[in-house]
Amino acid sequence: MASICLIFLAMFVVSMESAVCQSTVSIQSFVGISGSQLVLDGSPFLFTGFNSYWMMYLSSDANDRQKVSAALREASAAGLTVCRTWAFADGGDRALQISPGTYDEHVFQGLDFIISEAKKYGIRLILSFVNNYKDYGGRPQYAQWAKNAGAQINGDGDFYTNQIIKAYYKNHIKTVMTRLNTITRVAYKDEPTIMAWELINEPRCETDPSGKTVNGWVEEMASFVKSIDSKHLLGTGMEGFYGDSVPERKQANPNSIQVGTDFISNHLVKDIDFASIHAYPDVWLTGKSEDEQFRFLLSWLLNHWQDARHVLKKPLILGEFGKSSKGAVYTLDKRDTYIGNVYRDVYRYARSGGTLSGSLVWQVMAPGMESYYDGYEIVLSQSPSTTAVMSRQARALGALAGNGTHGPVRTGHRRHRHGTPP
Repeated sequence: MASICLIFLAMFVVSMESAVCQSTVSIQSFVGISGSQLVLDGSPFLFTGFNSYWMMYLSSDANDRQKVSAALREASAAGLTVCRTWAFADGGDRALQISPGTYDEHVFQGLDFIISEAKKYGIRLILSFVNNYKDYGGRPQYAQWAKNAGAQINGDGDFYTNQIIKAYYKNHIKTVMTRLNTITRVAYKDEPTIMAWELINEPRCETDPSGKTVNGWVEEMASFVKSIDSKHLLGTGMEGFYGDSVPERKQANPNSIQVGTDFISNHLVKDIDFASIHAYPDVWLTGKSEDEQFRFLLSWLLNHWQDARHVLKKPLILGEFGKSSKGAVYTLDKRDTYIGNVYRDVYRYARSGGTLSGSLVWQVMAPGMESYYDGYEIVLSQSPSTTAVMSRQARALGALAGNGTHGPVRTGHRRHRHGTPP
């Protein structure tokens, strides 16, 4: 076993060196849409990717930037092509936005570095504007800022309706998108390395389970984004919970719960370009067996793929999924099998028309980040078997995209939409 690992590591080093050699090929084109497919340069764009939420926090410290570089370098060597990360840190330690409209230039330069490094290694980025949770500020911080300014705030749910909070949020969107990268000298809104923006990570609204409040907010904010940036794709960042627009679909939610979003109506908003779902049956269905949890995940994927293709007529991405090592019966082999089985269905649905365009595992980290471990961490250079599973999927989707069919291309702006879903 030790010899096998050494052989893999040697091959991985060679692969990383190859990735470095190829890094001179810069990203030039924007990812667009044809019908219900993602496309790039006229061909289907199918991807295998990863989440690394921590990147801006570490890249704001020059001593930690090598970890960002290492993660991107190892991901590129493994064939991964998309990374999802945060473009927010609201208040608190190493804040990007110290207070409403006040930014730490040093932290912003950390985000500049991430974009520059991603471009170097041929990895596209999905950048989220804010968090639903208190981590890195999120909705609670915006509510507190408005309360400090004298607004009558009843809770975090006011994030979606309070005019002061919405003005703060819009200003953040504008500040990020119009940012001139100090390294590449390209404004974020003109940078093709950025694949897409996300309005919010995992939106929920405790004051209105139906999804209607969030729907109004998505309509307003998506229109605002497109008024500034018509080149990039825009997603919601949602987990995929169904709401009141299709009552029978609510039964597909874990334990039939509602969290204030509506997968159908929220993604039918005209300025939203693709749909997203997350999948954590181990968190949502605690007390259920692993087999029951996995059967739910497969059903979750199937339902959303069907709705994306036939109802929304938009691409779908699996924005987060993973296997936690904190489970009672966890083994590395179980993780590899789990990820491989998810990939199997992603490939199957991608092959059936391309609507399911890719997946992003939670989460990839660099060597030396033990203090950040959450149970889902994958260090590619230290996880040869898992890396092999991910690389196989990347190659399979790459080959599938090369043999795919496609129609006319549109960019992120609704006025450019052409073609029909397959």
